[in-house]
Amino acid sequence: MTCHNQAACLDLNRCTSVKLRVDDITAEEREVSFAQPEQDINRTLARGALHDYFVKGPLRVSLSYYRAGSEIFVNGTLDAATTAACSRCAEEFDLPSHRRFRYVLAPKVMSDGDNFALKAEDLEFSFYQSDEIDLTPLIREQVLLALAQRPLCREDCRGLCPQCGANLNEADCGCVIRGLDPRLAVLRSLKVGR
Repeated sequence: MTCHNQAACLDLNRCTSVKLRVDDITAEEREVSFAQPEQDINRTLARGALHDYFVKGPLRVSLSYYRAGSEIFVNGTLDAATTAACSRCAEEFDLPSHRRFRYVLAPKVMSDGDNFALKAEDLEFSFYQSDEIDLTPLIREQVLLALAQRPLCREDCRGLCPQCGANLNEADCGCVIRGLDPRLAVLRSLKVGR
């Protein structure tokens, strides 16, 4: 295993880019644990659909890997201390993320050019194309997959009052909510089949 920032790994156990040298991977399973800084994933979160999340500290990654022929097998776990803004009440809350993952990595030459298409069952399958495998994009992908599209502080979150904006989880605000907007009344007649 190599690290883009060796000084950071030795002193802080924080790798900015972790790479596995393909020639060093054998049939004997090896294990490695490291912490990856949160700045890169936080930039990704801020730019994307999951902007309600923020990772508070380094990502803790533990993985094992081995080689069988030209394919490389990676199994791992990822832990992150995450903060999210509730999509109903907008309050921040802590949401620890834990995810198990696995990948089967094959040489890029096996992809058969542009005719290769991954199916749903192949989501754990990826390619490598040089003598090193950069784990950073794979870890980033797993962090994003561990997060729900709409974070909720709790399942029964009551959200905000549509009139005064008070957090209804803390207390009833006393506002009288009028009936349905007449422009949406036609929606009441729709039947949704299951």
